[in-house]
Amino acid sequence: MRALLAFTGSRGDAQPGILLARALRERGHDVTLALAPNLVASAHDHQIPAVPFGCDTAELLDAQRADHRFADRDPRARLRALFDLQRRGVPEQLADLRALAPGHDLVVAGMAGEEAAESVARALGLPFAAVHFFPIQPNDAVPVAPMRWAAALPGFVHRWGWSALARARAAALSPVLPPKPRPARAGNASAEADPEVPTTRIQAYDHRLFPGVRRQLPGPFTGFIIDVDGFLTGATGFAGCPPVGHHDEPEIAQVLTTSDPSDATTPFDTHPPSPARLRSSASSLEAWLDAGTAPIYVGFGSMDVGDPAAFVAMVRAVCAGRGRRLLLASGWATIAAGFEDAVAIVGQVDHARVLPRCIAAVHHGGAGTTAAALKAGVPQVICSVQADQPYWGQALRRLGLAATMPAKKLTAERLDALLDQVSRPDVIERAASYAADFATDGVERAADAVEALLGSPIAPELLRSAGRHL
Repeated sequence: MRALLAFTGSRGDAQPGILLARALRERGHDVTLALAPNLVASAHDHQIPAVPFGCDTAELLDAQRADHRFADRDPRARLRALFDLQRRGVPEQLADLRALAPGHDLVVAGMAGEEAAESVARALGLPFAAVHFFPIQPNDAVPVAPMRWAAALPGFVHRWGWSALARARAAALSPVLPPKPRPARAGNASAEADPEVPTTRIQAYDHRLFPGVRRQLPGPFTGFIIDVDGFLTGATGFAGCPPVGHHDEPEIAQVLTTSDPSDATTPFDTHPPSPARLRSSASSLEAWLDAGTAPIYVGFGSMDVGDPAAFVAMVRAVCAGRGRRLLLASGWATIAAGFEDAVAIVGQVDHARVLPRCIAAVHHGGAGTTAAALKAGVPQVICSVQADQPYWGQALRRLGLAATMPAKKLTAERLDALLDQVSRPDVIERAASYAADFATDGVERAADAVEALLGSPIAPELLRSAGRHL
């Protein structure tokens, strides 16, 4: 089997693609892994060949932050900005995938860039699978509004809302996507007809977090696609600096005293750190963790934290006031790295190794970070920024596994109150209980689902799902 895997987006979107590519290669399949240009090196660091497609996602995030229409009081201006954002980078994705796809037996994509990848697959008559990290297809089990009050709405409202969102996204993308072929009619086949090839949406999350969703969506449900054996540990793209070329601002955060100056990474770095430097940094973090009590972990990945200096000052003050040490993963924010007795700031961390040693995890609510914290059995404070993040916050809040608040509303007092909530014995007990039953075979089950698209005894109609086609 020759499989084309196309995973654009942030680090959290690319990581499952790398893990899935590895699993398929180990099963003897020929895999072409296509990633956003700024994330290709992350795969190469793990000896997983990858090629670039589409646009640099760090640049796309910067463009989004610079678009003042998102803060406009006129909802029409905000809607136009949102539509423009949905279309950004899609023509480049289409062009690259059209060049890559011929010669492959099937196409697999993540949620980001799903429509472009499916369009190319359908044009070539190739089976297609989209890996969904969240239940985004129309259903009446998941509240369509990520608000506390929305859970009380009747199910048909949720299904209508998800359908409306799907139609809005389709409308936003229609100017840059080729028209879909017309369905073939019996006795009237046409060259323009949509070829009958199997497609599926792989539900790559734990359905127990969204009660009832398994009855609503056809699956297959695989569980989270996360690193469970340390494969991604210590790679340049995942444990060091932000993506190359993403930051060129002057250093704005206080440089912490370090026991070894070579361990520090600052926003002035323009090249990825060497493997030896990464090992030194990882060793220093291990030593810091060993030297004191369990810290509070804070990390927002590729999300914008606003003023980094003010953000660092806030979380330092909250942790100090609680008598807790702070471990801050700066991600793509321009925050200098280093170590103090009570504070450690690093670029990225290996969640599988670090989170089990933390007392709580404060993060943006990305699917990957959420899953890693669930597996670690650590109570969570989810401070959502965009996309599926507020849905994860509300889902875990409803199950008593987390407290949540939009990041833009976060203050020191509110963060302290949220940490009070997740420090209760009942929350700690539920988090530990969930971790004890966490499914760790998500990667292998997703690989099974991909293999099932070719030569599978499973009937194609059982694999097909509604997707975003209404």
